[in-house]
Amino acid sequence: MKIATYNINGINGRLPVLLRWLKEESPDIVCLQELKAPQERFPIKAINDAGYQAVWHGEKSWNGVAVLSKYEITEVTRELPGDKEDSHSRYLEVIINQILICCLYLPNGNPYPGPKFEYKMAWIKRLMKRAKALLKMEVPVIIIGDFNIIPTEQDVYKPEKYVENALFRIEARKAFKQLIGQGWMDSIRTLFKDQEVYTFWDYFRNAYGRNAGLRLDHILLSPIIAPRLSEGGIDRHVRGWEKSSDHAPVWIMLDDKK
Repeated sequence: MKIATYNINGINGRLPVLLRWLKEESPDIVCLQELKAPQERFPIKAINDAGYQAVWHGEKSWNGVAVLSKYEITEVTRELPGDKEDSHSRYLEVIINQILICCLYLPNGNPYPGPKFEYKMAWIKRLMKRAKALLKMEVPVIIIGDFNIIPTEQDVYKPEKYVENALFRIEARKAFKQLIGQGWMDSIRTLFKDQEVYTFWDYFRNAYGRNAGLRLDHILLSPIIAPRLSEGGIDRHVRGWEKSSDHAPVWIMLDDKK
């Protein structure tokens, strides 16, 4: 089973790119972020015509997450526990083929310092609490999406440029490390231990052409499902398509026999 995450950066404006990628790569499950569309403007007909069911949590102008699947989807929740006042569309939990999938779009946090960074760190704390609770359930869980965190210096083309950036602040990196320390597997880094792998390239200064990238999109596996990981990768070439997102799709393959 092929599971992917893709920050689409505007689903309606980049729908042709998404549909082309779905046709070429045929993932079984796709988690999308930054829909940038209200609930009623999600292109469900085009998604259905491409062979996918969908559950989505839209938001006007910003944010928004969705899960596409070739299989039946059961929605669990679209709220990350811990803050009833948080109205941002950033989280979606679903069950597909007996796997609990948590699709997220973690706050960017810039500029640092400031309220946006404080919101980011509070959101991470809520995520860590939820992640810990999910592990106690002892069921297969995947936490997947755009984390807006560069975990280590290995995950950014010029670490020195990002020291004061919320994506790379030491507080965010420590929190990500603590999250992994709960028992989650960072699947892409596990597969590409010492290799340069990026998932995001800015639109400015020919970042994609220079491979001046960042690794922001992650797929974390709970201990029960981690042994099923067989392969994975980044569809870097999609970033080079016309009118593409500044992120590339990231995917893993799970061995169903395990």
